Amino acid sequence: MIPEFAILGHPNEGKSSVLSTLAEDDSVRVSPIPGETTVCRTFPVIVDGREVLRFTDTPGFQNPGRVLVELKKRLKEGGDALAEFRRYAQAIPELHDDCELLLPVERGAGIIYVVDGSRPVRNVDRAEMEILRLTGKPRMAVINCKDRDESHLDEWKNEFRKNFNSNRVFNAHRATYAERLALLEALKSIDQDWHQPLSQVVLAFTRDWAARTEATVDIVTAMLRDCLSLELRAPVSGDEEARTRREQLFRRYGEALVTRERQAHEGIRQLFKHNIFDYQLPPHSLVHADLFDERTWQLLGLNKKQVVIAGGLGGAAIGVGLEMAAFGHGLGIFTVAGTVAGALGALFGGETFSSKAELLGMPLGGEELVVGPARSIDLLFVLLNRALLFYRHTINWAHGRRDYQAAAALPDPLRRQVFTDGWSAGNIKICHDFFRTIGKKGADGASQRQRFRELLRTTLEEISNSEGDGEERG
Repeated sequence: MIPEFAILGHPNEGKSSVLSTLAEDDSVRVSPIPGETTVCRTFPVIVDGREVLRFTDTPGFQNPGRVLVELKKRLKEGGDALAEFRRYAQAIPELHDDCELLLPVERGAGIIYVVDGSRPVRNVDRAEMEILRLTGKPRMAVINCKDRDESHLDEWKNEFRKNFNSNRVFNAHRATYAERLALLEALKSIDQDWHQPLSQVVLAFTRDWAARTEATVDIVTAMLRDCLSLELRAPVSGDEEARTRREQLFRRYGEALVTRERQAHEGIRQLFKHNIFDYQLPPHSLVHADLFDERTWQLLGLNKKQVVIAGGLGGAAIGVGLEMAAFGHGLGIFTVAGTVAGALGALFGGETFSSKAELLGMPLGGEELVVGPARSIDLLFVLLNRALLFYRHTINWAHGRRDYQAAAALPDPLRRQVFTDGWSAGNIKICHDFFRTIGKKGADGASQRQRFRELLRTTLEEISNSEGDGEERG
């Protein structure tokens, strides 16, 4: 048996948002206009290619008082009162929505009743709750506090105790993975017959999340390897051509890093089923910032204590405090060769430009220019922390949420947003060893990669089990 839950409630209470978030399906139509949903639509939840759960979106109650009177009348007559009411209501146009919303309930679906907890309880709500109680179906009430106003919560909970097997506070716009899973866990208790199938659903969700976490580890590790090992070459013939080629090469290098990073972030976005709506992080987010901007490195790179630790390990240049603004805006448009030389020398381990000097082991006055691979471990931390920021935002952006423009208008928090800030010397060494294997051609580094992957996996699990961050979550 595949469990099905009908999402019921008054118009514009957040039913579609709750469904979209629980089902992780951003194809659910969410509209502020009451009455947009006029027919039931079922959304299957697919895990590992198999349907494990169904949620059905329904129209809102339109005439609960009349429905309640007619339903009670048929209960007195005996028989299947719900089916008899629906047969009666099908011929009455003004009862269309009320008839339609009870369709999945008639076929045996459990009930999730959604209310906006930011307003007081009304008599029309009590009529709706009594209707659902009389169906005799397993049912849970969900208080969706859309405006974060919880002043009426106790009133709602007192009413729910009279009519429902269970009730939960659930903000469909800000629910984290842990909160979604907790609601599914709570559904197990609404009826003994539902406990076993829903236990299997929760287990499937947990395994699926672990698989997505592992896939994220793959994506981020591959992105770091590709970016940090990136090497570009360009042939030259003479000093004048070398200057032009150098600027072109640096520009291509920056663009290549950005492309690889964006591809990784897009892979993460798809893993967590954000398929239709292209949400955006706020423009000030460090995920959007110029990768070579000084502020990016100050807020995402190694902290002062970690610089000392990494410096003591040796084998990797440290670029903390580097005047990265010399890279210019637009990721790699270089105009002042001397300044660019100093900045890149610090980043990549070279020193100065001249016809005789070498940068990254390449004589600049020769037949070929080479940029990369990166020798500053700071670049690893900047890319890693940006990936973790993107991951946190993605998993905490509820599928039922649509206020993209409001999220983009959030103020700049102007603070370090570094997941690696509290890492121990041991964790810094794991990153250092991983970084060194990337820079060595022909190096195996399997054990170093494995330790780094374990560290990254643990960090992702900590992020997914946390409550998220109000600023970056938008």
